[in-house]
Amino acid sequence: MRLEQLQAFLSVAETGSFQQAARKCGVTQSTISRQVQGLEAEVGLSLFHRAGSAKLTVGGERLLPHARKICQTWRNAAVELGDLLAGKQPELCVAAIHSVCAAYLPPVLQRFCRDYPEVQLRVTALGSDRALKVLKDGLVDIAVVMNNRYFTQAPEMLVEVLYNEPIEVLMAANHPLAVYDRVPWPELIRYPQVVFKDGYGMQRMVQEQFGRIGAKLHAVLELNTLDAFRGVVRQGELIALLPHSALIEAQGDRTLAIRPIVAKENSNSKVLAIDPAWTREVVLVTTHDRMQIPPIAHFWNLVREFVPPLDVIKLGKLGN
Repeated sequence: MRLEQLQAFLSVAETGSFQQAARKCGVTQSTISRQVQGLEAEVGLSLFHRAGSAKLTVGGERLLPHARKICQTWRNAAVELGDLLAGKQPELCVAAIHSVCAAYLPPVLQRFCRDYPEVQLRVTALGSDRALKVLKDGLVDIAVVMNNRYFTQAPEMLVEVLYNEPIEVLMAANHPLAVYDRVPWPELIRYPQVVFKDGYGMQRMVQEQFGRIGAKLHAVLELNTLDAFRGVVRQGELIALLPHSALIEAQGDRTLAIRPIVAKENSNSKVLAIDPAWTREVVLVTTHDRMQIPPIAHFWNLVREFVPPLDVIKLGKLGN
C-alpha cells in the first residue's frame, strides 16, 4: 500500500468521479484508475461502484476514515519536516564541559540568540563522557567536550578538533609546590589531589596518566564545578590537575598559584615515561544528519568562529 494510492482513493471519494479526481490531482484518469485498482488488489475488496458516478462500496466506506487519518498524518509530518529544514525548530540543546561553558561559550550564546530569537537555546554543563552519551542518545544536538574516541568514532558522528590545551597544576599561593616555575612530576605525585567526579573525562585522563608512569593517584575529594575546585584548593595542601581553560578565572586570584608541569625534576634526573607536553583535545561534536538543520549548523559555525585559535590556547596567552 502506497501513499499515492490512498491519495487517489480519497480524491475519487471526495469528487465522486475518476475524471474529476484526475483533474484535481493533475494526472491522467488512467493514472488514478491504476492507483485505485492497485489499492483494491492490496485490500482484496472493490472500493467503488463504477456505474455512472464513483460511489463507495462497503469496503470503501470502511477504508475512508483510515485513509483520511493516514494522509493527514503524512501532511502534518511533511509540514514539521519542512519547518525543520527551514530552521523553525522549537529548541536547540547543547552539552558542554564546564571550562568551555565558562570561558568560550558566552559570546556564542549571545550571538545565536540574536540570530535565532525564536529558537529556545538550552545549554547544560556536563562531563565529557556524559555529554557524548546524551548526544548519542539524541537528547542534545551538539556537544563541546574533551575527545573520547570510544564515542566519537561512530560513523554517524561529525567531529572537529577545536584546540589542544596543556594540563596545569592549581594550588594555594603558599603551597610548597609554588616555589617551582614548572612542577616536576616526582614532586607533584606526592600531594593529595582534588579530581572531577566519575563520568568526567578529566578524571579518567588523570588516572590514565598516573597509571602510565606507575604512580598512585591520591585522590581525596571529587568535585564537579570549577568554583569548588578553587575554593577547596586555596585552603591547604590539596592540588588539582586541570586544563588551561579551566584556570582562566584563577589567574588573577592572588590566593592561588598555577604552574605548568615538567617531565623531569632537574637536569640530572631521569625523565619519567610521560609525554612532557601533556594536553587534552577539545572537540565539537554532532551527527551528520543534524548539520542539515540550519540552527544547528549555525551554532556549529559560531563555535568555530568564536573559540580562540589553537596557538593562543597552547601558549597560555588567553587571559594573561
